[in-house]
Amino acid sequence: MEERIHYLLQQFTAKALSQAEREELLVLVENSTSLLSDEIVKMIIAEEEHAPNVVEEKWNPVLNKILAVDKPSPSPKRILMNSLKWAAAAVVFIVFSFTAYLSLQKKKEHVFATDVAPGKNKAILTLADGKKISLSDAMKGDVAKEAGFSITKTADGQLVYNVAGSENVNDSRLNTISTPNGGEWQIQLPDGSTVWLNAASSIQYSLNIGTAKQRVVKLDGEAYFEVAKNATHPFIVETDKQAVEVLGTHFNINSYKDEKVTKTTLLEGSVRVSHNKTNESEVLKPGEQSLVSVSGIAIKEVDVDEAIAWKKGYFMFNNERQESILRKVARWYNVEIEYADQDAKDVMYYGTVSRFEKISKVLTKFEQTGEVRFDIKGNKVIVYKE
Repeated sequence: MEERIHYLLQQFTAKALSQAEREELLVLVENSTSLLSDEIVKMIIAEEEHAPNVVEEKWNPVLNKILAVDKPSPSPKRILMNSLKWAAAAVVFIVFSFTAYLSLQKKKEHVFATDVAPGKNKAILTLADGKKISLSDAMKGDVAKEAGFSITKTADGQLVYNVAGSENVNDSRLNTISTPNGGEWQIQLPDGSTVWLNAASSIQYSLNIGTAKQRVVKLDGEAYFEVAKNATHPFIVETDKQAVEVLGTHFNINSYKDEKVTKTTLLEGSVRVSHNKTNESEVLKPGEQSLVSVSGIAIKEVDVDEAIAWKKGYFMFNNERQESILRKVARWYNVEIEYADQDAKDVMYYGTVSRFEKISKVLTKFEQTGEVRFDIKGNKVIVYKE
């Protein structure tokens, strides 16, 4: 992140920012002012170490636009103090410049004739006997009783399994919880593990998951797991491309069928990812992500906040293709995406957007790049390349 900020500030002072880079720096101004300030201090101090005069020559003309600052004393003792003062001023200048830019952009903002509300807590519980229960419609309290368990919906919408007796805890029949497009749900499984399901996802598990030799769940879509520790009963998540085995840890799996790779991101503990076809396996460390494709497993270090942004209520993109971004938007807002211009798929975007704004607010953020434009017609979003 620091390297990227350094690059953007250099481009800014050189008046060489592209439209996309200008939007990226605008997002950073809104969300990471302290990081910007720190990076400006580093840049000034680095310049001072190599050529003290360059500070006056390069920064003063910029800063004098907003502050009437006397030229610094040649005394070395005052250099750092003045540098900090100038760094703060530089941040003010950047904020001022980009606020003015944002105001200009707002004048051009596209006004959508129709809009789409964001997703919400919505899911279906399918019991072992095939009975389906709409969890969003169910009142809080007991939702169902099955195989020695009472299934309860809490006040905050979480689904919790409670052991009602010990005579049926070996029941291996299956329950399934599924979310539609525009839905999400939180579940506490019979073994005490907690799962957050993203939109258009499902998880299947046996009622005896708390006592089975292997605690196996099947996932389609995306989910974040906080697994209850049990050294003698490993927890296994199976998807169409892989199996993930853990003893007790926090991790996210993205395994939608319309994505080319399955991504497993580890936040704490350790997990083993095994490829279903090649039998290849890799152990992840915190901060690592595996990418499982038809050809094998690749491992890379990632920003874990990006992987679990959906769970925290926002979209987070780091130079991601518009086509990939809009698949996520389509699932959450339950809309269809249509490309009037195929080139619009390749536009790259960096930024953070709340998942709980109406879709027009999200699309307007993308339009501020100046590279794409959208229309909303009913439940369809049409994408144009500018």
